[in-house]
Amino acid sequence: MKKILTIAGSDSSGGAGVQADIKTITAHKMYAMSAITALTAQNTKGVSAVNAVSGEFVFAQIKAVFDDIVPDALKIGMLFNAGIIEAVRKALLENNAKNVVCDTVMIATSGAKLLEDDAIAALWGLFELSSVITPNAAEASVLSGFEVRDIATQKDAAKAIYERCGTAVLVKGGHLNATDILWDGQSFSEFEGELIATKNTHGTGCTLSAALACALAAGMELKSSVAHAKDFISKAIGWSEQIGQGCGAIDHYFNIPKLI
Repeated sequence: MKKILTIAGSDSSGGAGVQADIKTITAHKMYAMSAITALTAQNTKGVSAVNAVSGEFVFAQIKAVFDDIVPDALKIGMLFNAGIIEAVRKALLENNAKNVVCDTVMIATSGAKLLEDDAIAALWGLFELSSVITPNAAEASVLSGFEVRDIATQKDAAKAIYERCGTAVLVKGGHLNATDILWDGQSFSEFEGELIATKNTHGTGCTLSAALACALAAGMELKSSVAHAKDFISKAIGWSEQIGQGCGAIDHYFNIPKLI
């Protein structure tokens, strides 16, 4: 069985963060492990409080996993501050981590800030150790220094970010055009999708990056892994049930038979 470690924040409503990652990994019939970076009090309407874990304890969690169960892939989500980022970077280096998917969580779907302003600079050292990073349009705008508003600027941003860290970049089109752009350092790949008429988008970025990590763990090459993750998230979004009063949860278990 493939083993996946998610390093991310906890979402008390279960739709995003570590909970979304574990659901996604489980849906792939892989073994999920976690290192919690922050506790959040949140639901589909927003984040009301954040309690960050110390960098030392984040490092201890990751070390405990690697000392016993070496992950086949890692997914990194919410890190919140520079101390946690440096602790994760140190852990990745000491354990020679492979198949690292870094989801650049800065702002929640609800608009809440999930990364301190002075922590952005620290991210670049972590990007250098990753296999692929997955910013959305807003995050890519921050990282590239210019507004990402269409496919052309998605491509420009992916190249600009790559030139600084040397890591493959997937700029998600999400709310722009449903097209994700991958730059692997040699060529662009476009992954088209449909803009689905739904407000149930809580945890979509977490889910896509976790599915991408699962595909890499399974031995799929990067482009095929992105295509798989894109297909997984599209199916997870496309359901009619409403869970939550805000940006509702998605269906991570669409491919698992229901009892009732």
